[in-house]
Amino acid sequence: MADRYENQALEMLQGKFQAKVICCILGIGGLVAWNSLLTIADYYYHVFPDYHPSRVLTLVYQPFALVTVVILAYHESKINSRKRNMIGYTIFTISTLLLIALDLATKGRGGIGPYLGLCTIVASLGLADATVQGGMIGDLSLMCPELIQSYMAGLGVAGALTSAFRLMTKAAFENSNGGLRKGALIFLTISALIQFLCVMLYAYVFPKLPIVKYYRRKAASEGSKTVTADLAAAGIKSPSYLTDDVSSYQRLNKKEILHQNIDYAMNLSLTYILSLSIFPGFLYENTGQHGLGSWYALVLVAMYNCGNLIGRYTPLVKWLMFENRKWITIATLSRFLLIPAFYFTAKYGDQGWMIMLVTFLGWTTGHLNVCILIIAPKGYKGPEKNALGNLLVVFVTGGIVVGTSLGWLWLIGKNNAF
Repeated sequence: MADRYENQALEMLQGKFQAKVICCILGIGGLVAWNSLLTIADYYYHVFPDYHPSRVLTLVYQPFALVTVVILAYHESKINSRKRNMIGYTIFTISTLLLIALDLATKGRGGIGPYLGLCTIVASLGLADATVQGGMIGDLSLMCPELIQSYMAGLGVAGALTSAFRLMTKAAFENSNGGLRKGALIFLTISALIQFLCVMLYAYVFPKLPIVKYYRRKAASEGSKTVTADLAAAGIKSPSYLTDDVSSYQRLNKKEILHQNIDYAMNLSLTYILSLSIFPGFLYENTGQHGLGSWYALVLVAMYNCGNLIGRYTPLVKWLMFENRKWITIATLSRFLLIPAFYFTAKYGDQGWMIMLVTFLGWTTGHLNVCILIIAPKGYKGPEKNALGNLLVVFVTGGIVVGTSLGWLWLIGKNNAF
């Protein structure tokens, strides 16, 4: 018995670095398609100038994500996590390839037909997003905080990478015929390759890492049924030997879990309501003309993404990590002072102040997000952690939907806004 626990302790420490790297890549794959769409929005504004692409595509993407994540969260305890995540990454890959095929088939021409086709594919990306985000965060909530932080950091890396690539492709193709289109196609191709890599890593590498097997066996011993297929993929056919009677474990139901964590859920929702009411629509349509010209919106998006990435790592600094629930709520509510700040900066300020504000918006979004998702699962059993992870993603997605809807209010008073 002593030898078994000693082996388990050693296993818990093995493969941690590899697991963190893979989680980061999986995070990149979970958001690279969406960030690519946001980053190449200048191309879609060129092709579909009358249809508000950054706002409309966001409004198409997020409701599909919300409906899907609510359904999956309701049934989370019965869903095979392995199948769920692999299906999500596969849909990401296929949908991104369809975006490329649509552009090639229409030769980059606009019109209502191609735009409806674009919206349809974007809706499928929303479905994939909900499938992956809830599945991965629920799954990683079973494990150590470093893995969920790495996954969340990967979501931030996706934005920073796409912005960096977009600036490079714009510089490379700006003066060539069809430069915007070439850059957009390169973006989508890179996205598809990353998503296919995620399918392979999640299917064949991640479940076999010792630290991952340790935490999944631990979750199974606490009554979790969602990890069974992942354990089988790692060569562990039956985890039942880890406990005398799995049915003897009592778990809180979803209502009880949500009641205990309603402040975390609301703070996540409010964080994204504010962020998505400004990003990306306000940055593309409400910041006016400045010295950077056509580069201005791209620079603002890049600075938001860089701030967001930094914010997902700053919780690793102990004195910056928010652990007090009251302080998390105060920080979340105080961010709403950014609304008048953005309004007056867009109206009277120069581009330097706007860049600073956008970077701060991104940093606080990433920082609060990671703090809450690390702290919330502590003290719960495996099945409860998975349920809580899924519920928190529901509130994140709900906040994004509300935020993107409120973003249209910035158009009030603008000439030819609609």
